[in-house]
Amino acid sequence: MSSQKLNLLNFSDSSIRTLHLSWFAFFLTFVMWFSYAPMKPFIVEAFNLTNGQWKALLILNVALTIPARIVVGMLVDKFGPRIVFSLLLITSSFLCWGFAFAQSYEQLALFRFLCGFTGAGFVIGIRLVGEWFPAKTVGLAEGVYGGWGNFGSSVAAWTLPALAAYSFGGEDGWRYAIAVTGVVALCYGVFFYLKARNTPAGSTYFKPKKSGGLEVSSQRDFWFYIAMNIPMYIALAVLTWKLSPAGVGLLTDGTSNILWLGLAIIFVFQFYQIYDVNKEIFSKEPAQADSYKFKQVAILDWAYFVTFGSELAVVSMLPAFFMESFGLTPIMAGLLGGAFAVMNLVARPGGGYLSDKLGRKKTLSFLIAGLAAGYMVLSQITAEWAIPLAVIAVMTCSFFVQAGEGAVFAMVPLIKRRMTGQIAGMVGAYGNVGAVTFLTVYSFVDTSTFFMVIASSAVICFGMVQFIEEPAGHMHEVLPDGTVQLIEVS
Repeated sequence: MSSQKLNLLNFSDSSIRTLHLSWFAFFLTFVMWFSYAPMKPFIVEAFNLTNGQWKALLILNVALTIPARIVVGMLVDKFGPRIVFSLLLITSSFLCWGFAFAQSYEQLALFRFLCGFTGAGFVIGIRLVGEWFPAKTVGLAEGVYGGWGNFGSSVAAWTLPALAAYSFGGEDGWRYAIAVTGVVALCYGVFFYLKARNTPAGSTYFKPKKSGGLEVSSQRDFWFYIAMNIPMYIALAVLTWKLSPAGVGLLTDGTSNILWLGLAIIFVFQFYQIYDVNKEIFSKEPAQADSYKFKQVAILDWAYFVTFGSELAVVSMLPAFFMESFGLTPIMAGLLGGAFAVMNLVARPGGGYLSDKLGRKKTLSFLIAGLAAGYMVLSQITAEWAIPLAVIAVMTCSFFVQAGEGAVFAMVPLIKRRMTGQIAGMVGAYGNVGAVTFLTVYSFVDTSTFFMVIASSAVICFGMVQFIEEPAGHMHEVLPDGTVQLIEVS
């Protein structure tokens, strides 16, 4: 696609068709992933849950997505988005049904944890869209993909409570409403496989030289990469503690100890895998044409920690916040809670568009600053506020949050083409590290403090973004026959 403008209604353009196929697949993953959030009153009543048990489900929902996005990113780079996205949709439908028809809190918690796998779908489309759009429009295209896909959480909040109450009715209405989302995902998974293609005709699908970890360009970047993996394991260790007898007691001491040991073993194994992929840098420097700066990935990790991490945390608690603060019904609270994610329709594409037009670094800096200010305002909301004013504050804040996400992923495909899936996986995983972190904080503090913690994190992230470098005008990729191809990115 050569034009700098995107005509989203031009279905004769194969790039536009691919974009629509991709965002709707991502949209369905978000509908399934967050189908439980607006169902809180039904689920709490059905299982007689305590507030602590419900908050444990919120954290469980985003936990598995941390390693899943890393693994799925590797699979995408190796096998291509078409088959990986199809399999994820089909597999997730079964996990969705498992949660919908759980008969005990333990089953509910297990399937909520496994449903975190569904959240890994995001990174697949990042690579697919990056293959179909040139750098001059990739920011906007990725923004449309991410923004319209993220809108799935709003649609779930707006439709599923009413579907449960009015279409199915009865005490099990919530179960059937959630199960329907799995049916749609299963059907679309098959459709996606039949219609999607990994690249435009005649294009090369670049694959990493080795699987198991990101390739880095220096010994310094190797240790930097190892260090950036540690927060992901800390987040999972904190989650284990939260579920142990010291937390909500979902796990026994013995099980908690086994999980902690397992995390340590996995970290050692991952260290070996990363070393195996990069051991050549300890004997010789990689070719300059094939190198990149890992700090670009690391800064985007933390930017997504603050942006998407806070969005996941907020959309998980916002319907309940409106219901408890203003005495609203579950359906009305779901409608207002969905206001935070509704801005995805325009904000995330807007962030990508601004990045294409004004520059990646400048745009990201501005949006992170606005995000910090937005959460400071949300921290001041009380029951005395007029509901329309609270909704305006929420939507204004959400614009900066989702536009910031668009700005982050406007840059991801421009770092290293053949590793876009893995880079997107790591950046995406940090979004879930942020969600686990913020939801853990939320389980200990009041809502005002929760929003202030996010705002403070954004201020720190703003400082980090000042060290990111604007992508160069081109990148080099090594073809399978060993020749180097120059790819324009500006």
